[in-house]
Amino acid sequence: MALSLNDIRSLFEQYGKIAYSGEPVTQLEHALQSGALAEQAGAGEELVAAAFLHDLGHLLNLQGETPTERGIDDLHQYFALPFLRPVLSDAVLEPIRLHVDAKRCLCAIDETYFGQLSADSVRSLELQGGIFSRQEADAFLRKPYAEDALRLRRWDDLAKEEHRATPDLDHYMNVVERVMNRSLTA
Repeated sequence: MALSLNDIRSLFEQYGKIAYSGEPVTQLEHALQSGALAEQAGAGEELVAAAFLHDLGHLLNLQGETPTERGIDDLHQYFALPFLRPVLSDAVLEPIRLHVDAKRCLCAIDETYFGQLSADSVRSLELQGGIFSRQEADAFLRKPYAEDALRLRRWDDLAKEEHRATPDLDHYMNVVERVMNRSLTA
């Protein structure tokens, strides 16, 4: 079953006020900030949509606040994909799917990256398989959309600022609608 625009909006309206895993923002604020950071970086609309939707799996597979403290990896990077695949292209879906492995890769290739992670990101890193070996990082970097996933990951890490001004939900729902329309007519 595919998620419609109304379904996505409803998920954010119903569950967007849930705290974002021990961070000073809600799930909706995190999504809006991620989308805004992508736009500020000049990303195309497919990548902006991916940034906005990258954690939608948390809203589809509710595990309560800060599941990592209970040793739970909710596999959110995969959870939304079956619901989005019928309506969105790989240019949106692959960065979402790869954003967790992008964190694992960045820890392997950027010696300063691990030190910038929040406490929850460090906990989830271990639950998600830990830091990639150099060989795993090299293999990741050869994947289609790996560069987009790395960009998305960095925006994800920055999208945890309390009271950051962003465009509203309607703005990003319009982006997602345009991207869906392109995907469905391609």
